[in-house]
Amino acid sequence: MIEFFINGQPVQAEDDQTVMQAAKTHGHFIPYFCWHPQLSIPGNCRICAVEVEGEGGGGSWVDIACNMPVVKGMRVLTDSDKVRARRKETLQFITLNHPVDCGICDKAGECTLQDYHYEYNGTPSVSLDAKVHATKHYDLSTRIVLDNERCILCTRCVRFTREVSKTNALGVIDRGDHSLIRPVEDGAFENDAYSDNVIDICPVGALLSKAFLHKARVWYLQPTPSVCPGCARGCSIDIWHRRRDWQLKSLDAKHNARIDRVTPRENPAVNGPWVCNKARDLARLVERARACQPLRKGQPCDATVAVTAARELIANARRPVALVSSWASNEELTAFRQALGPRFNAFVKADRQAEPGEVLQDELLIHADKNPNRHAALAMFPPLPEPAGAALPPDCDLVLVWGEGFGFAQLPPTAKIVLLNSWLQPENGHADVFLPISVMTERDGHYTNFEGTVGRFEACFDKPAGVFDAADLFASLGSPS
Repeated sequence: MIEFFINGQPVQAEDDQTVMQAAKTHGHFIPYFCWHPQLSIPGNCRICAVEVEGEGGGGSWVDIACNMPVVKGMRVLTDSDKVRARRKETLQFITLNHPVDCGICDKAGECTLQDYHYEYNGTPSVSLDAKVHATKHYDLSTRIVLDNERCILCTRCVRFTREVSKTNALGVIDRGDHSLIRPVEDGAFENDAYSDNVIDICPVGALLSKAFLHKARVWYLQPTPSVCPGCARGCSIDIWHRRRDWQLKSLDAKHNARIDRVTPRENPAVNGPWVCNKARDLARLVERARACQPLRKGQPCDATVAVTAARELIANARRPVALVSSWASNEELTAFRQALGPRFNAFVKADRQAEPGEVLQDELLIHADKNPNRHAALAMFPPLPEPAGAALPPDCDLVLVWGEGFGFAQLPPTAKIVLLNSWLQPENGHADVFLPISVMTERDGHYTNFEGTVGRFEACFDKPAGVFDAADLFASLGSPS
């Protein structure tokens, strides 16, 4: 360990740490644009300048903290008059050609350039020359739009594709104030399964999600911690949705109960600061048309009638089989085992398979199993064999199908069917009893990923009227009539 001083306070640093890393570790703030803890150090933006006091009466000097190695006994000042003057000059340079269009920029409220300009500069540009104009709306891909006038050439996006996603999909063309971020010509960025991470790490409003563009101001939204259900990795995410105190009243109420965007929640044990694009598209999955009406033999019925009918089928069955959802939470799996486990011969099925064109697996995050909680389910019940008929003998007289992914054509023709599902699907009307259940954005719970790491998700929205929570439903189905 090396001891040095930040603003007069002694600080311990590792032998290979920079001043930036040591300062961040010990809670001393130094502003930065181009530096990122998971990327290489380019030293582009120069905003992280600090002052190093000279020894023995020698003069002090100012340099960037991101690339400054810690030296024993050095004394660093992070907010001196010299440092503030240098940062003001740097911001004057960075904003020389930057447009003042914060009012329409989706990064407003999250833009570090806004924050630093307010803290360290706060004055209009001293230049009298016209700003250099660049491409205002450039489609980097079908998912991301680039505003080159806002770009400060921190090159975080370029380094991400080279060092993290490994696609080498972005680069810088031309020089000076004509430099532009551009994708390579082979379309690698379009096919980069992690491309949306460049939106998160862009410090300004240059890289924007087309799906979120002009959709909502971030101060109208709140993030709810959750787990991505897209594969067995179980990445930690934030689901952004409308704050209750900023509910829309004159528009469709659905706007108050929708997912506006998904971003990674940093978790070193699972996904670090990244997620794949499938996590960003969670709304497409959970905002499909919902089933909210219990059915009995395809006909709408009262919830009490449906639960009673299902309970009677379970009580009268001689050889019942349950196909357990691999999207169920740990709490739901436990509730099923306690209430109905002894009654059923239960097997774990895969609710979802990889979609056409989807990346099956890679070395970064994406896992081949497209179900978030198979690990926990298999710790309680055996897997459904192939072919499934081995678990469904001809004399099976009742099958409880929990979740998606199992075709009714595989069921014994004489078996009664109790179906628990969340979506409007043809199978709902073919079940003897259909019971609609909540989705993960409507309840709290936990998933256990393929490595055994447990992740928690929390409710974002209220569940629709007529919809059951599966854990409560199992308790009702397992109780005496």
